[in-house]
Amino acid sequence: MISIIITSYKEPKTIVKAISCFLNQKIKEKFEIIVICGDKETFNVAKKNFKESNIFIYQDKAKGKSVALNLAFKKARGDILVLSDGDVFVSPDSLKNLRKHFKNKKVGAVCGHPVSIDSRDSMMGFWSHFLTDMADQIRLERVRNNEFIVVSGYLFAMRKDIIDELPESLLSEDAYISHIIWEKGYKISYVTDAIVHIKYPTTIRDWMNQKIRSTGGYIEIRKMVKNKKKMRSFSNETKKVLEPFKYSKNLKEIFYSISLIFFRLILWLTIFYKVGILKKNHKELWVRVESTK
Repeated sequence: MISIIITSYKEPKTIVKAISCFLNQKIKEKFEIIVICGDKETFNVAKKNFKESNIFIYQDKAKGKSVALNLAFKKARGDILVLSDGDVFVSPDSLKNLRKHFKNKKVGAVCGHPVSIDSRDSMMGFWSHFLTDMADQIRLERVRNNEFIVVSGYLFAMRKDIIDELPESLLSEDAYISHIIWEKGYKISYVTDAIVHIKYPTTIRDWMNQKIRSTGGYIEIRKMVKNKKKMRSFSNETKKVLEPFKYSKNLKEIFYSISLIFFRLILWLTIFYKVGILKKNHKELWVRVESTK
């Protein structure tokens, strides 16, 4: 059995489509959908629209994604857990394409393929397409070489018995889970045809807040795990500083690339200051990103 876990906070406009995309999956295996809502409005919308017997909708106390996931882990009955969010939309074959990789007992987790739905014509849209396409290339290369990858929190699957509970203060749950799975001797796979469609930030402020949370959280959890293998780091990023220019198709996109390099530098300096020097915690660094909703 598969347990699909959708965590959501203040996403009443997208939660119905997010759940429906999983209901429409082309899979014969029995599955349940567990929805954890951190606010009353999203909870009410989900409750109103779904009466199916295999959909379970709960409202938690909005203390963070780790707390929501821990609640879902306790409720889940499946041997495979599929984790996703209430503001993203999976393709019809995603569940089937994730599930088949668990025939290999050495596989502990399988990462889906994030794809931007934003227009490449805008600067923020270009950034989203470049960064998701680069992540796709890096994951493919590292998996081919049997190297460590970080799963995407937008869509991934894992064996239920690997992790019982997450620390509540995590900024980057996907990175922590990835490290623990790798530490326990499992492989992490990546599936390009398990697509999850995502709307990325449309303002620089939201982009910075989102990246500080995810990348800063990745640095934070490296102090919590034995495995020190790095997928995201400033040194790794400097090795690929010319990649945006190779990705660009015209002069406008070259300008977007220069802007991206500048703001990535600002991002890393901000992370080193807030996480490395000021030691800011989860509550201080977690900021809601409105433009992705």
